Amino acid sequence: MASNRALKVADRIKEIIADALESRVKDPRLGFVTITDVRVTGDLQQASVFYTVLGDEAERTASAIALNSAKGMLRSEVGHALGLRITPSLEFIQDGLQESAAAMNELMFEVARKDAELRKAREGAKPAGEADPYKHHEE
Repeated sequence: MASNRALKVADRIKEIIADALESRVKDPRLGFVTITDVRVTGDLQQASVFYTVLGDEAERTASAIALNSAKGMLRSEVGHALGLRITPSLEFIQDGLQESAAAMNELMFEVARKDAELRKAREGAKPAGEADPYKHHEE
């Protein structure tokens, strides 16, 4: 369980990096990047920054290269804004959220298609045995 302080620092790092990407990083390789989450170790020395990129695989790769090249500048922004004794090192990790969501959508469409097939197959179906297979106690 992360400490309350680590959670606050992670949230602040997320804001700082998002602002810096919008205003300070001028790398043309950087696409439409969204910072989705930041996780900080308990000793506040390492921060994992999760991000997504809108676009195809080439744009994701180019944005990953741009983020890694801007890592030093972003770390210095974080250090100045936080004022901690030790500035956390940054690690950028591409968030698999988009791929997971796309796979989930495909599964949902497949389930809906199979449900429609089953509904169609049931339309003219009749029970194999009696219409009411349950025993009734008649008194």
